[in-house]
Amino acid sequence: MSEVAAADAPRIRVALVDDQALFRAGIRMLVSSQADLEFVGEAGSGAAGVTMAAAVSPDVILMDIRMPVMDGIDATIAILAAAEAAGVTPPRIVVLTTFELDESASRAIRGGASGFLLKDADPEFLLAAIRTVHAGNAVIAASATRELFAHFDAPAPAQPVEPEAFGTLTSRERDIFALAALGLSNAEIAAREFLSEATVKTHISRILSKLILRDRVQLVVYAFQHGLTE
Repeated sequence: MSEVAAADAPRIRVALVDDQALFRAGIRMLVSSQADLEFVGEAGSGAAGVTMAAAVSPDVILMDIRMPVMDGIDATIAILAAAEAAGVTPPRIVVLTTFELDESASRAIRGGASGFLLKDADPEFLLAAIRTVHAGNAVIAASATRELFAHFDAPAPAQPVEPEAFGTLTSRERDIFALAALGLSNAEIAAREFLSEATVKTHISRILSKLILRDRVQLVVYAFQHGLTE
């Protein structure tokens, strides 16, 4: 993914919520060094993060899981609820954790977060994750995300009942749903199904709309909860 923004493309507005000042300073410098990203705000607690998000309207928020006053899970839920109440586009929230198999990260994603990253992730991977979650065309760390839900989510019933909404998907949409539930990107699905990426994007949008899901990672959650993933 190119680090250079197109001349007429708006920069991705990024904010950070973390209680460690040194970590915030490092992320601020990293994000600010990118031509297509703009660092617009930071906060040292979940409660302050909710206020900051309402004030600066970031596109993507990097959210620490464990903080005093209000943790990242409750802050994520509050930020998304506030955006919904205000009728504005909610930010994509990426939670930051120290452990790859972290039940708190699983809970945050079920609460509406768009993915998770390890706090010691390579800087280039973190930057790519910001762009990926903003574009909405793939799941961040897809295999790790699927492992997270396989580890912490309650197992699906032996004979799961297909949700009524899922029955509204066309045969083609079901095929694409299955691949998206595995964490495949638009490009990977397009190659598998011999479709253009634009067509895949259209199908994914329709699937999310029919199932009333916010984004790709929520689709993965839906698939696990209803036993619709292999």
